[in-house]
Amino acid sequence: MSFHAVFQSLQDTDFFTSVRESGLLYPVVLSLHLTCIAIFGGLILMTDFRLLGWAFKSVPVSQMINQTRIFKQVGFVIMVGCGILLGGAKIVEYYDNPYFLIKMTLLLLVGVHAWVFHRDVYGNTAQLDRAAVIPGKAKAAAYVSLFLWLGIMSMGRWIAYYDRPVPHPLPRSQALPIAPELRRQYYARAQR
Repeated sequence: MSFHAVFQSLQDTDFFTSVRESGLLYPVVLSLHLTCIAIFGGLILMTDFRLLGWAFKSVPVSQMINQTRIFKQVGFVIMVGCGILLGGAKIVEYYDNPYFLIKMTLLLLVGVHAWVFHRDVYGNTAQLDRAAVIPGKAKAAAYVSLFLWLGIMSMGRWIAYYDRPVPHPLPRSQALPIAPELRRQYYARAQR
């Protein structure tokens, strides 16, 4: 069974068909997805800017991370849940879209990022508060986070602008048999 057939079967389920064809549900889910991206993205930006020392310098790192954590977690769950609904409803249009594939790869890398930096940065905020200068690993976590989330948001937006390439016309040898004179005239005009 091909990828296309698998994704077509998924998209054609009653659940995803009802999401896609709903005059109200699909736009509401899309709006909720975008709202969560804006709120979640703002909280990520605040945390990353704090770790980089670009903003909120008077706020302890532990306070910034701990006070935004629950909102980030809830926002992430809602955002991903809405994304699954949106993606599943139109997965045949998305599964071979390079921007969608990049977005999914970046989301996977967000998980790797969380795993790599949790122990020393996000799970060790008291030590960051005691440090005279924010450690390089914490700044690296912030830079990587900014790169990943800006990439995810950009790719999410670009998905809508991807047009599949149009197949190339058949070579002359495979063209429909037409009168040789008409074929010569056609190719003579095409070469001008």
